[in-house]
Amino acid sequence: MQRLLWILLAVLAGVLLLVARDDKAFAGLSQVDLTSLAVKIVLVVVIGSFALTLFRERFATALQSTLIWVVIALLLAVGYTYRFELQEVSDRVLAELVPGHAATRGRTVEIVRTGGSFSIGAQVNGARVPMALDTGASSVVLTQEAAKAAGLPLEMLAYTVNVETANGRARAAPVTLERLAVGGIIERSVPALIAQPGQLHTSLLGMSFLNRLESWEVRGDQLLMRAYP
Repeated sequence: MQRLLWILLAVLAGVLLLVARDDKAFAGLSQVDLTSLAVKIVLVVVIGSFALTLFRERFATALQSTLIWVVIALLLAVGYTYRFELQEVSDRVLAELVPGHAATRGRTVEIVRTGGSFSIGAQVNGARVPMALDTGASSVVLTQEAAKAAGLPLEMLAYTVNVETANGRARAAPVTLERLAVGGIIERSVPALIAQPGQLHTSLLGMSFLNRLESWEVRGDQLLMRAYP
């Protein structure tokens, strides 16, 4: 029990040191906010002292429980202070572990290569559509399944555009996507094609989307796309 108590005290000291060394932790607080924070700290101390008095016979146990809650509260406070940095870190970890996950950093979206190609989890009209990066495709191309999920009127399509696919020449229907999003990059009124049934296994993220970006590049195993401000 004493060992756990010392561990909790060390964690508490470490958290306080981290907050004290980083001015950003309190940079956004006004004088009124700081006063309110001080009052809350005093209340916590008073309540804690009262609790310790009630549990005088089990002082070590009460102190240990109090320290646990204090450490939890401070960790939550630090986590909230650095929530944007933590979100960016978790986003990048997911990009490494989850195929197609787009990690967003400001105006830049990063996708990690999986299995020799770039699988991309896009959003078409609010529906999640897995896509493959295809810089040789002049347009975004959707499968029938993806078009149906995106709510496009399949019964009204006219397959008037000749396209080259892995199965040879085929025809596709031109459409305009109301909204196409990859991570934090959102484009509207994007020209696209819908392949005939059975002609395409995976939707393609082509140049009608990529040409709208400020820049895009493949750097090693990473695809970096940057939107205009």
